[in-house]
Amino acid sequence: MSFRERLADLIRGPKIANSTPLPQITRNSSTWGDYVSTISKIPALSEQTALTISAIYACVNLISGAIAALPVNIYAKNITDGDRTRLFDHKLNWVFNEQFTARWSAANAWEFLVMSLLLQGDAFALIIRNPSAEPIGLEPIHPRRMTVALNPFGDRLVYVVEAENGNGKTLENGYKVYDQDDVLHVAGFGFDGFRGLSPLRYALRLVGGVSFAMQDFSANFFANSARPDYALTTDQALGTAAVEQIRAEIDEKHKGTQNSHRPMLLHSGLDLKTITMPLQDMQLLESRKFQLEEICRIYGVPPFMIGHNEKTTSWGTGIAEMGAGFNRYALRQHTIKFENEINRKLFRVATRVAEFDTTDLERADTKTFYEGLRIAVGRAGEPQLLTVNEARAEMRRNKKDGMDTLVTNGATSNATQQTS
Repeated sequence: MSFRERLADLIRGPKIANSTPLPQITRNSSTWGDYVSTISKIPALSEQTALTISAIYACVNLISGAIAALPVNIYAKNITDGDRTRLFDHKLNWVFNEQFTARWSAANAWEFLVMSLLLQGDAFALIIRNPSAEPIGLEPIHPRRMTVALNPFGDRLVYVVEAENGNGKTLENGYKVYDQDDVLHVAGFGFDGFRGLSPLRYALRLVGGVSFAMQDFSANFFANSARPDYALTTDQALGTAAVEQIRAEIDEKHKGTQNSHRPMLLHSGLDLKTITMPLQDMQLLESRKFQLEEICRIYGVPPFMIGHNEKTTSWGTGIAEMGAGFNRYALRQHTIKFENEINRKLFRVATRVAEFDTTDLERADTKTFYEGLRIAVGRAGEPQLLTVNEARAEMRRNKKDGMDTLVTNGATSNATQQTS
């Protein structure tokens, strides 16, 4: 099914399995705006054009890559006292950390879901279940293929998924409907009960559009060998044929980088006049720097983390402090939503929880890290907070026999020696 056919189906309002028509595209709808709307003569960004802007690409790549690199741990939780035990043998450990489905490795899938969230405002994944209805995999779905609606009773969401590649060969009308319990839906800021606000449509609409326009201007300027626009003037009266001949001659002999700096031979009393504003008056570089800072502000990423080193960070100077700040202010608002959706859709019980492990992101330098572990296992008579084996686990070392109990203060010096 071609793009025009899919667009026509939406306009006609085709029927789906439960006889609920799909949303129609009207002149004032958000979908109409996605296709044709402009603001201040600046075209709306698409996912493809947005990623040609280095600041947007860097922010999305940084956040999605950081989340994809975080392990997802599963815990058994005691609802009486809150104690938790990590489950190393849970079946979903493989799904979260190694492979969503045969087509999707876990790292690529997490990157795709977070990128969808950061650009489109929503992340979707179908829950793959075995005959016993147990979740055994996840299949990421691009937000453009997903329509969110209410069921006929109006008390639950249903998700209408467009057939992949739009061929419609195996699905009725090219669509399939899923209940909300069979879809992971992580919505971004501004969730209205159906969808989150799309950064492409809102926060990045002008900021990203201006960045794209300046980037396009710079590319065209240098593609023209950094030569300013000009006009040819003359006191003589030139006929239409003469004007067309001069224009054709200029296009033939001076258009393109291969003809750069080729001298122009003027005749018929022609004189060349430059009609452009100097780049320093336009403050192009300063404007592009400001747009970079605006994009970083939208994503909560300090500019220095994407290579803009003119601005310092207020998160601290150490690696651990900057990592903790990045996790707290840029990542946590996203990871908490993924955790919440996973726990309520895949486990559905208070005794099982999944969490992103941010330990590595917030870990200090080696010297500080080891010093902290020495204190935790009890140094110089201080209370012991970790067993030796717990400290060794933080160091990714194997356990030692007899090192699984908290010892008294009198034995802490002996325990400390055995961590090495």
